[in-house]
Amino acid sequence: MIRSFLLLVLLSTTHHPAPAAPPRPDFDSYPIYRGPDLGLTWRGPQATLRVWAPTAEALHLRLYAAGTGGQPTATYAMAKAQDGTWTYALPAGTAGFYTVQATIAGAKMAEVADPYAHAVGINGRRGAVLNPSAVSPPGWPDDLRPALKQTTDAVIGEVHVRDLSMHPQSGIKRKGKYLGVAQLGTRGPEGVTTGLEHLVELGLTHVHLLPTNDFASIDEAAPARANRYNWGYDPLNYSVPEGSYSTNAADPTARISEFKQLVENLHGQGLRVVLDVVYNHTADAARSNFEQLVPGYYYRHNPDGTLSNATACGNEVASERPMVRKLIVESVAYWAREYHADGFRFDLMGVLDIETMRAVRVALDQQDHSILLYGEGWTAGPSPLPEAQRAVKANMPRLDRIAAFGDELRDGVKGHYARQTEPGFASGQPGLEESVKFGIVGAIQHPQLDYKKVNYSQTPWASSPAQAINYVACHDDMVLWDKLAVSNPGASEAQRLKMDVLSNTIVFTSQGIPFLPVGDEFLRTKGRSHNSYNLPDSVNQLDWARKAKYRPVYEFYRKLIGLRRDHPAFRLSTAELVQQHLDFLPNTHQGIIAYQLKNSAGGDAWQNIVVIFNGNTSADSVALPRGTYKVVLRGDQINQDGLDVLEVMSGVQVPGSSALILVRIE
Repeated sequence: MIRSFLLLVLLSTTHHPAPAAPPRPDFDSYPIYRGPDLGLTWRGPQATLRVWAPTAEALHLRLYAAGTGGQPTATYAMAKAQDGTWTYALPAGTAGFYTVQATIAGAKMAEVADPYAHAVGINGRRGAVLNPSAVSPPGWPDDLRPALKQTTDAVIGEVHVRDLSMHPQSGIKRKGKYLGVAQLGTRGPEGVTTGLEHLVELGLTHVHLLPTNDFASIDEAAPARANRYNWGYDPLNYSVPEGSYSTNAADPTARISEFKQLVENLHGQGLRVVLDVVYNHTADAARSNFEQLVPGYYYRHNPDGTLSNATACGNEVASERPMVRKLIVESVAYWAREYHADGFRFDLMGVLDIETMRAVRVALDQQDHSILLYGEGWTAGPSPLPEAQRAVKANMPRLDRIAAFGDELRDGVKGHYARQTEPGFASGQPGLEESVKFGIVGAIQHPQLDYKKVNYSQTPWASSPAQAINYVACHDDMVLWDKLAVSNPGASEAQRLKMDVLSNTIVFTSQGIPFLPVGDEFLRTKGRSHNSYNLPDSVNQLDWARKAKYRPVYEFYRKLIGLRRDHPAFRLSTAELVQQHLDFLPNTHQGIIAYQLKNSAGGDAWQNIVVIFNGNTSADSVALPRGTYKVVLRGDQINQDGLDVLEVMSGVQVPGSSALILVRIE
């Protein structure tokens, strides 16, 4: 029966081929609008709406009294204008909310907010007739970016708005809100600092916030509903703050003013703000304002007409098309200008094209050259966009002053991100030395590396260490403490503590830009979840009791960041300086990495620094030039004035799963 059925299926397939895909529109022939006034623009109390919809036969603007529900209070036919746009000048004093509705090929599309909306109602389905520049907290006009001398001075801490405050013992009043992140003076168990002051105390320069633009997965009308958590990588409106983090999502002014208050308070404490942006896809292609206004244009497609999916989220944005590129570039520039954002982390940057990322860099430079720009230099699946055009790691030499995450160091140190039980260099796995060294030099060309032995990239991809983001963990996959537990099931807590400290000692002494998911400094755990994007606060929230419990670990991390801050040898700004001053020591055993930062690298007060990492679980010896050395870091102890002094005749003994940093004094 089964064979006969399969034969019938095969015969049916043979004699009835699938219909050919319908011809794709010639998107290259669509007009390009180059003006700066898409969306709502304001002249005093007068607002004008301009929407690009070149294939529409008509476009109607509808006004509403509320952000959801009710009937339109007015409907206006928009006027066709130049280069595929439609415009309408709203009567002075107009307030409330609006949608636009296109008629295409005789059919009325769904009502949507326009793609350039800068203010929206609850759940983001209607735009708000509101000028965001008129909504600011006290002192906003005087808000300034904290100083940043060079890119490699950055120390990035990643955190989700809810995670920072939701724990019952966080001491934060506005839990899960922008204002919770902005709150000062909060304390947790045993008086530990929490929230914003913790970020300052730790020594970060940049706070990387997981997506704070308006996203689709949370119902803003029901903020108290159980298990209402999401990272936010499902964008709805690219240029509007998320409403569930405001105290009143129904009031479009609340999310704007409160997000600005967050930025202002962080700036006031010397912290820069990085926004995690998701321009590579949208939450739902079919229902998106993109598809309702210009069908097909904003997304890439397979030859059969289906949506391509390099994001593994159901669609991918066609950034290479001029009007899509324009939207992305102007949105990023808007966040930097209107919200004073100091940096941007591009989710799946490799899905976007090189020309778009270059244009983003140019647009940001017109405001401030110090604005940080980095992203994931890979895709999550195949894309119709040719590899040579993608903003992937291999093409980083063509992406000047844009950085990428270094997964070579990440998986070299802790083990493969997806094979959770697989250990890494820091937990005794042999053969990963060159992958770790690749990250230590900041992914640049270095004469002492054997690139054939590097795990992912057999050639350097960074032109300078400022293009390399070094990390061993982030919001994705297991947090470091959980990964070490799963990949080293027989290890005691004390042994795993040594591996943890070693892992991030490597990160924070490597050339490039160090990145830390906030909470790892006190051994954050997520119950071994490897993808907590929609799990409840009980899994994702920062447990401030762990900061009190593991206070010595936290103090080590704080001093480690201080060590990097105080010594420019660990944050050289160019490939030439790294090549000139960083030498790997010869004749080390397997599981050992040792190098010297020589001749006062970067003008460091310490003339010669020796850094040794022993990834083996047992002690080993390392040959060193004869001399007198000050020990400034040993395992989980740091003292820049010196833990003790060693008279080295031929070498030193390094305990298992530990680092040793020495300064030669004679």
